[in-house]
Amino acid sequence: MNDADPVPSGLTSLDYILDGGFANNRCHLVEGQPGSGKTTLALQFLIAGQARGEKCLFITISESPFELLHVARTHGLSLDGIELYECAPAELSLDPEQYQSVVHASELELGETVRSIMAVVVASAPTLVVLDSLSEVRLLAQGPLRYRRQVLALKQFFFQQKCTVLLLDDLTIREDDLTLHSIAHGVVRLEQVAMDYGSERRRLRVFKMRGRDFRGGYHDFAIRTGGLNIFPRLIVQDEDIEPAPEGPLSSGNAALDELTGGGLDAGTTTLIQGPSGSGKSTLALQFIRERLERGEKALFLSFEETLHTFRRRAAGIGIGVDTYLDSGALTIIHVDPAQTSSGEISDTVRRHIEQGACSVILDSLSGYQHALRDENNLLLHMHELLTYLNQQGVLTIVVLAQAGAIGTLEPPFDMTYLADTVLLLRFFEAAGEMRRAVSVIKKRTGAHEHIMRELFFDTRGLQVGPRLNGFRNILSGQPTYGGTAPLLAARGNDRGT
Repeated sequence: MNDADPVPSGLTSLDYILDGGFANNRCHLVEGQPGSGKTTLALQFLIAGQARGEKCLFITISESPFELLHVARTHGLSLDGIELYECAPAELSLDPEQYQSVVHASELELGETVRSIMAVVVASAPTLVVLDSLSEVRLLAQGPLRYRRQVLALKQFFFQQKCTVLLLDDLTIREDDLTLHSIAHGVVRLEQVAMDYGSERRRLRVFKMRGRDFRGGYHDFAIRTGGLNIFPRLIVQDEDIEPAPEGPLSSGNAALDELTGGGLDAGTTTLIQGPSGSGKSTLALQFIRERLERGEKALFLSFEETLHTFRRRAAGIGIGVDTYLDSGALTIIHVDPAQTSSGEISDTVRRHIEQGACSVILDSLSGYQHALRDENNLLLHMHELLTYLNQQGVLTIVVLAQAGAIGTLEPPFDMTYLADTVLLLRFFEAAGEMRRAVSVIKKRTGAHEHIMRELFFDTRGLQVGPRLNGFRNILSGQPTYGGTAPLLAARGNDRGT
């Protein structure tokens, strides 16, 4: 391997972020507060190296080898073949014979610790080294100047020994937390943030990696059995995948196709917006039903309904999703926004697209918003995700609930500018009865009707009525029907969503 060539980190996703991995024969800083995942990442790095036949050494100052073995066992990992060396300064020993007070501790313990590290590296001759952690070296140095000189000396020593090194730092002393950034070849920081409700959010950021076009910004990750699961931030590429020129695909409902100008196109985003109970989710499922019948794959991300509830509701209106689920054409994933980060959601979508999914439904955007660490960045996240899906030629349907059921209805945020097609669902009153109506208020890829049609659900499924003239107060959000066209007659239990 040539000097500074990429060395795999042990995590494919991290290698993608680092543009190949860590640099050969260089020192890298991995920093983060206690519990952020530094040690686990370092163990995965060494385990992957040992599997490739590398000679690996883990030098620990802050933890005992027993503790490291315990961490590995909890993740189902084996440290067989990896040398563990505990380098405990004499000042930290409980042996009274090891304690001295004639000379200041920093005059002896630091030098002994550094010499001990160098000796074990020379004796072991490793190619991959982890030093955990620099915080103890900083404490023994008792000053930024001496600390920096010792780290520089270690860096030069490791370079002479041709080692690729991860230096771990727990950031317990923040006054000079940028001291090592100028010394290290690459800097990776791990963070964890406690949310007001739900599980903590973890994220990773690469501060620098010399000579590499790494992926900047924050990348979400989770620590689960097996180690770190990193979800690289979705970055829109310049290349588009041109969808097959087949035109709009029918929804399987003639009246709905007339309303939407023939159906929906691949590589576009459709926003279905309306109050709770107006039929948004069922309408979204209707649009991909023909695609499922053709054997195409679809992903349905539900933030509000469990799979059991979804299946029962779909069966109640004549849509047998079990057939699609059993065949593998449809995948329904219930997402708990209190436990799932937005990065993991994007990674789930990307994996299913790579596995052949042609349609994606997000139900609903309100749940997606709650999964964000900073909910104010929702539109930025959606711009990246929707642009990626459009470039992949995917039909994307996003459901957005509006607050309330009657009166003036306002969405929690305006996403219409990101959508190619916008469908609006409303309740309306006719002869003292509450009904549903659907209309298309925007479509970029073709003509559409500019009028309302009635929407109805019964045991036979979704029904769309003829064009309805005679509505009043449409823009107020409280449409009232006074026309003469016949309305749909109930033929079973009316079930919306």
